[in-house]
Formats: sequence, structure tokens, C-alpha cells
Amino acid sequence: MIMRISSGNICKSNCNILYMTKKHMGLVVLPISKCFKLSKLGARRFKITSSWNPRYGAHCSFADRAVAELRERWMEFQGIKNWEGLLDPLDDDLRKEILRYGKFVEAAYHCFDFDMSSSTYATCVYPENSMMLTNCGLDKSGYKVIKNLYATCAVKMPQWTKRTFPNLASPRSSWIGYVAVCDNVEEIARLGRRDVVIAYRGTATSSEWLENLRTTLTCLPDNMMSPDENYDQPMVQSGLLSLYTTNTQCDQSLQDTIREEIGNILDKYSDEPLSITVTGHSLGAALATLTAYDITTKFSKAPIVSVVSFGGPRVGNKSFRCQLEKRRTNVLRIVNSDDPVTKVPGFVINDVAEKGTAHVASTGMPSWLQKCMEDTQWVYAEVGKELRLSSKGDIATCHDLKTYLHLVDKFVKVDSDQ
Repeated sequence: MIMRISSGNICKSNCNILYMTKKHMGLVVLPISKCFKLSKLGARRFKITSSWNPRYGAHCSFADRAVAELRERWMEFQGIKNWEGLLDPLDDDLRKEILRYGKFVEAAYHCFDFDMSSSTYATCVYPENSMMLTNCGLDKSGYKVIKNLYATCAVKMPQWTKRTFPNLASPRSSWIGYVAVCDNVEEIARLGRRDVVIAYRGTATSSEWLENLRTTLTCLPDNMMSPDENYDQPMVQSGLLSLYTTNTQCDQSLQDTIREEIGNILDKYSDEPLSITVTGHSLGAALATLTAYDITTKFSKAPIVSVVSFGGPRVGNKSFRCQLEKRRTNVLRIVNSDDPVTKVPGFVINDVAEKGTAHVASTGMPSWLQKCMEDTQWVYAEVGKELRLSSKGDIATCHDLKTYLHLVDKFVKVDSDQ
């Protein structure tokens, strides 16, 4: 039975609680086994305890149980336990979360102006932030775009190419993604926290392709490092770092934009559960990893920061990976075993089997030889947790984002015929 509801009043149903926020004047359904503080949203604070568990309630629908499952386990899905036991077989709720973040990356592609003949080439085709996700079919996502992101290339196309190949001309600074914040009361309740998404597209301009070709490792700048005598110098791909840190007199660097926006978000939502999820495809996947590293380096009190990357190339060396792990930056790499992009740049040497062991790496390579190879600035290290899929030899589309999302949707477990 439903009683009359006034602002902040509560009424019981079989397995839910209905309450009305002052700000939004709308009904929100929450299972009664949880207590939420939504002070930022204008709701009165209240606490309800119950021994009834919505997972096993006979009168609770499957949808209610699924919502409760996500809300209770969101930290697991964000990688707080390194996704142990969730990838093989792939947990259905985690699958939905991966696909959900994949849609945000699709939106980044959809919003980019690929028309080289257009005066708005390499910008966002939807300048109004409020309409961006709506025009990409994500109007019911519960998220709102709050910032457009631009990356600036340090390398320029040679002058002769502009005359000979005018179609290759591209601006130094291009729209590459956006920051979105979940601002819907019901979606926040469903997720169990307020989620911030940073989404990046992949390579699209000639200048970005040139940056991709700068594949030697380079040291991180001082403002992206913390003194630690236990680790060697963290290094990342030269072109990737350039895209992230380069600025001009007219254009702010991607790094400065990210730091400024995340700082504002952390100040605004400091009193509620928060997560930051950085996602991207191809070049965007590599940028997502570097962005997450920078956030956890810059902000010592950052919330859970996770990466969901699709078809990304390698990013940095072993020391870079160690620093990621030290800062508890959670990285989930979705990899198609048939995708060559995930196997470049450089090459990987397996780590020493046991820290401090004498002279032989797990590959059987003498440590002095391994050291010499690492000094060439071509030895990378894989980061995070890998979900490996296979398109079964379909080389033509093996790197497409749609292929990745299709594989995630159909994947069951390793060596499965699904």
C-alpha cells in the first residue's frame, strides 16, 4: 500500500522505499537494506535498518536484485580487488559496466567532426554540452558533459605537405573527448556512488598519427613524478606524453585541463561516494592510462580511479607500471588477440621472477643483457589486468571499437566457443 508522501517522508512497499527529494520533486526507489546520504541532492538524511536482504527476498524482482548487486559491488567492478574472479568467466554485471563505458567512447567518436573540408574539422560537432550525450543516444544515461577536452600535438605537418596533399593538413589542437558527471538521482542510487567519466576517442588527424610514430620511451616530467628511491625512472611513449602535456599560447594542455576539472569535481563532491572512470579506444586507451596515472599522482586524496581501455597500445616501462600499482590505479585492458595495435610499440621482457633474485630473468635472459635492452628505450611493460578476447582472424575489423564491444557482449570464458 502507498501512503501520502510529502517532501522527505517515507513509505514502505514490499521491497523498496520511496522518498521525494526537495530539489528534484521526483520519486526514487531504493532497497531498504541500505542507507544513503544524498545531502548534495537536497534529500533529508535518514537511516533505516533491516535484516531483510533484497538478494534473497521472495517478493523482490530480478531487476531489484540486479540493482542491489551493482550498488553493493561497485568497488569490485571498479577494480578494487583487481577484478579477481570476475573475468573468467566474465561476470554479467561487469560485462554490462564495460559495455556501458564503451558507449561513452562511442559518443566521443560520434561527436568528432571528421570532415576535412569543413571549417569545423577536428572540433566537436555538438558545441552545446547539454545536448552532446542526447545526440549520441545517451540521453537516459544519467550523465551530463561538463567539459570538452582538446589535445595539442608538438609536431607539425611539413609545409610542403599542405601544398602537395592539402587533405593531410590538420590543426595542432583537436577535440579528443569530454568529462561527464553522473547527476541523476536515480542513477546515482543505482550505481551506489556518483561516477565521473573521462572518455577519449582514438587517432583521427594526421598530426596525431605523427605523434603515434614517436614510439621511443621518454622520462616523465617532474610534475608527474613523486620521489621514490625504490623505483627506476618511470618512462612513457614520447608521442603520447607530448599529446598530453603540450600547450600553446592559445591552447591549454590536456593535462592542465584534466587537473583543473578534477580539482573542481573533488571540491564540489567531497562529502559523497565518488569514482573516476577513464575510458578510451586505441590512442584514447593509452591516454586514459596516462590520465589516470596523472590524477592519482596529482591528487593524493583522489577517490577510486579506474581505467577501462579498448584496444590500446603499450604506454610505459616497468617502472611506470610499478608506480601505477603503488598508487592503486586500477586498469582493465580489453584486448583482441588478433589486434596488432595492442602488440606495439616496442617489445616486452618478462620481469625477474622474484625481486632480488640473482641474475636471471624469467625469460632465462641474463640480467645484464636485459638491462642493456632496457637502456635502448624500447622495452615496454604491460599494465593492469587483461581481458583477452579473439575475433578469430578477422583482421579487417579487429581494431574497431564496435568489434570490441561485440566481443565483450558475447564473451563467456577463455577457450569458450561463445
